[in-house]
Amino acid sequence: MRNSLLITLFAALLYSSCTSSKPETAKAVNIIFDTDMGPDYDDVGAITLLHKYAADGRANILATMASTKYERVGPVLSVLNTYFGKPDIPIGVPREDASPLGDWQHWSDTLVAKYPHKLKSNTEAAEVISLYRQILAKQPDSSVTIVTVGFFNNIANLLKSQPDQYSPLNGEQLVENKVAKLVSMAGKFPQGREFNVDEQPAASKYVFDNWKKPIYFTGYEIGAQIFTGLPLVQNKEIKNSPVQDVFRISIPMAKEDVKGRMSWDQTAVLLAVEGPKTYWRLQQGTIKVTADGENSWENSPAGKHFYLVPVTPPQQVQDHINDLMLYHTK
Repeated sequence: MRNSLLITLFAALLYSSCTSSKPETAKAVNIIFDTDMGPDYDDVGAITLLHKYAADGRANILATMASTKYERVGPVLSVLNTYFGKPDIPIGVPREDASPLGDWQHWSDTLVAKYPHKLKSNTEAAEVISLYRQILAKQPDSSVTIVTVGFFNNIANLLKSQPDQYSPLNGEQLVENKVAKLVSMAGKFPQGREFNVDEQPAASKYVFDNWKKPIYFTGYEIGAQIFTGLPLVQNKEIKNSPVQDVFRISIPMAKEDVKGRMSWDQTAVLLAVEGPKTYWRLQQGTIKVTADGENSWENSPAGKHFYLVPVTPPQQVQDHINDLMLYHTK
């Protein structure tokens, strides 16, 4: 009897040990990725991280949206989604109210000429706000993370949108119901000027003043200390990669990129999927934007805005992002 009881207890302990040591599978983050894919090329690194997370089951890419409308932005998004094995990810492009800024290094020419893509022109893409509303309306409440690594025209216009065939809710109501948070590469903290905010100050201010869910900012000062792309360019095992081509073409064209490209947009995707981890702490408060695009900050325990403050050396984040950017297909 005693031996039988001991055996039973031992088996229970062994089962408990095995089950408790089994790693938990993190729930995939539902992400709409909004990018000014063109004026800079860290966007290409950011979408690479996003596809890597999707391949690992950590992210679910609901759509890739352009906040610019230069002629190749839709096809470039199609090239990258196709390369990473997800050619059917919806792509939205603005019809109006968007910057025409493209890539001065002309890497987009190489991508659309060299790699397969379903979407051949911006006119074949969905209108961006209609696509936002269509996708959000289908999602569970408070389930979507929007990651913006470009301008805020799309988000401002989404908030201003009216009920349509996809939802009886207006834009503010739809966002409040369906979105969990906005993660954005924008701003300079605690104050200053940053391109994504400064380029469209009215849209930026509208979003920051009217967005009711939390906004997490990874500011200019974060990405400016993180240099990525050289390990990707120097990797001899990767062949026929549009991501490698972009960094190979672009890095030599600017003296400041000799150590790799400053990596603002990648940090926003990392934050959206992995959280601040040990790399950063969050400063809570409220961002303020002037009419001419300068931002400032007010600390507040009641604020719905958060910006990143480094805790560990930038080299640690840099190494992690460089590793993630090696993701490729054969």
